[in-house]
Amino acid sequence: MAYNHHCHHLSQKLSFSAFHPNGNSSFTLPPRIPSSCPYRRFAVSVSSGGGEAAGVRFTWDDVSRVSNSPGYHSPDLQCFFDKVKLCNQKSESQNEFMPFVVENAIVGYVHNRFADKLRKFENVFVFPNGSSYGSCFECHVTLNPILQTPEDRTAAVDVVVRSLGEELIPGIRSELFPVTPSFDTPAFFSLERAAAPYFGIKAYGVHMNGYVEKSGQKFLWVGKRSDNKVTYPGMLDHLVAGGLPHGISCGENLVKECKEEAGIPRSLSIQATPVGAVSYSDIDGYRFKRDVLFCYDLKLPESFIPSNEDGEVESFRLVSISEVANIVMRTSYFKANCNLVIIDFLIRHGPKSCLITSSQFFLGLPLPLLPPITVILSHLRTGASASRRLTWPNYFNLASRNLSSTGAIPT
Repeated sequence: MAYNHHCHHLSQKLSFSAFHPNGNSSFTLPPRIPSSCPYRRFAVSVSSGGGEAAGVRFTWDDVSRVSNSPGYHSPDLQCFFDKVKLCNQKSESQNEFMPFVVENAIVGYVHNRFADKLRKFENVFVFPNGSSYGSCFECHVTLNPILQTPEDRTAAVDVVVRSLGEELIPGIRSELFPVTPSFDTPAFFSLERAAAPYFGIKAYGVHMNGYVEKSGQKFLWVGKRSDNKVTYPGMLDHLVAGGLPHGISCGENLVKECKEEAGIPRSLSIQATPVGAVSYSDIDGYRFKRDVLFCYDLKLPESFIPSNEDGEVESFRLVSISEVANIVMRTSYFKANCNLVIIDFLIRHGPKSCLITSSQFFLGLPLPLLPPITVILSHLRTGASASRRLTWPNYFNLASRNLSSTGAIPT
């Protein structure tokens, strides 16, 4: 079906996205974005922010060599901005998706080819004609009106998801995400987590920076994901992170994840401080990930040693934040969306060796092409276009906003 290249229905509602299409259900990973950052010989090629990457092979010795390698003084902010761009690419591909509407509210976006897969399930999905929701395809996808209750909708859509099977929707894990037009509204129904990006629903998660202070320095506990994980096996991750399932608050979910992933007792985990949120959009084939990660900080005692209880983490290491900054800059060892949360942490906690001053940053570098911290902070909240060139007008527009005001995180 032909579509209008001038449609703007998504650009009014979303930030930017990453995309690497090939027109069918078999996808290849997108190429790495060219970067001005030094030391790219250490980088490994992985998927962008939302893709279910196959992981990379490296050891803690490899991590140590990179983080302690000579030539590192302070981070090039362009490297950090590149990490943000890696999770937010090619917004022009948004017009390949049609709105997913429930009870007259847009709750997601479905790729037109994936929509074709849904048409045969007429008792679950219908496609009303018209462009009242800004569709480029003169129709949108919604649920059959016979499905009136959240329970009926959840059950019916789950049958479809499982019918499409591992070929189209890999990694089914029987974990449900709420389908809702916004975070603080009741769910219309619940959807299998693995299917969330195929329906383009807004998904939420919690990420916690577990840090230690000793001898006047700060250190982050870093986890290495199990090689048996379906998604991002063997990659570096936060001490605690997880999706936000249906029916549980952010605070309680964090306490649960702290116990399961790192053996942190409730007496400690309830001390975690909500510090804001980061968000990104990522398109990969039929998948449209629109994620919001609620960020927490937890200062841990020096005596605490994490212990994984659910088998999803291979091991942990305590790494200085200067070395963490180096790993983020010079490799792709961290799961891509973790980089966003870490960059936010470094900006808030980093010493002078991690946080560049304006004079350091611009010394000998072309002014219009490099992002100030203010710009990075903004794009951590709203996404960043891979093709966008930063200019002084852009900088001053963003700098005028109160970027530190991210709103309270629900508990």
